Amino acid sequence: MQFDAQWLLLALAPVFLACIGWEAWHLSRTRGHIAANGAPDNARYAWPDTLCNTALALMHQGADKLAWLVAVPIYAYVYQHFRLTSWQPGWAAWLVLFVAQDLLYYVFHRASHRVRWLWAAHVVHHSSERLNFSTAFRQSLMYPVAGMWMFWIPLAMLGFTPTQIVSIVLVNLAFQFFVHTQAIGKKPGWLDYVLNTPSMHRVHHARNARYIDRNYAGVLAIWDHLFGSYVAEDAREQPDYGIVKPLGSCNPLKATFHEWFAMARDFARMPDWRSRLAALFAPPDWCERHDAVRFAPAMAGTPHSVPENNTEGEFGSRNP
Repeated sequence: MQFDAQWLLLALAPVFLACIGWEAWHLSRTRGHIAANGAPDNARYAWPDTLCNTALALMHQGADKLAWLVAVPIYAYVYQHFRLTSWQPGWAAWLVLFVAQDLLYYVFHRASHRVRWLWAAHVVHHSSERLNFSTAFRQSLMYPVAGMWMFWIPLAMLGFTPTQIVSIVLVNLAFQFFVHTQAIGKKPGWLDYVLNTPSMHRVHHARNARYIDRNYAGVLAIWDHLFGSYVAEDAREQPDYGIVKPLGSCNPLKATFHEWFAMARDFARMPDWRSRLAALFAPPDWCERHDAVRFAPAMAGTPHSVPENNTEGEFGSRNP
């Protein structure tokens, strides 16, 4: 475990680019521009979308480098003063670190769909209406502001050094590149009980009512099965990618900040501090449901709608 994972990611960069090149070539040979349902094929590459993904990746990497300058000293302080144990280098330590971080990633990922403050950063990753390997690069520079780094603090308490924490986080994210594709079909069902697969992750990126806000796995699929968030991809219902309210833009700045601006507007217009805090930290569609209840008497007899998702509790909240 004593290695710099950033060198590993640098070594993997040609692999990522080769996968993108292969996928673009493969899709151009096997799929038309129009899907079977008559809609534009959402697997194929489009220059505006791919360039937006690339710009977002570069912005994210810059922000990430700055975030580690703040987060690593915090991990070091917790490790020095609050760690519960110390680990000898070896497979046992690596396995504990891998499983613990993957569980914490599941918690972070699920919270990022349930807490609007976190969703404001994570929505960037979901806002494309295409899904291919380049979508894995579609990340937000606002993750440090949202607080993603705080989810790894328990690893320092478990006795892992800052270098080990940063390394395992980057390795986990590197694995996830390979699940962002439609070129690999659904594999035997047992695999979805062990690992995050392209099929599982296609469900996660879909905005269909039955798929929305499911399959939060990073590497291990066991957490989705254990905590009841797993849904299998159904060949009878193809995933429809993107967010409930489409972004409608390939501008990386709009993709990054549109939800932060919307959240700020909702915060400012709420009538009291309780509702203002809910506008920041409740599920992402809380404001719409709040408005539907608040203005219901005035809108009696007037056609209006409440978001179909998240009307019955835990699952569904992808309104930007």
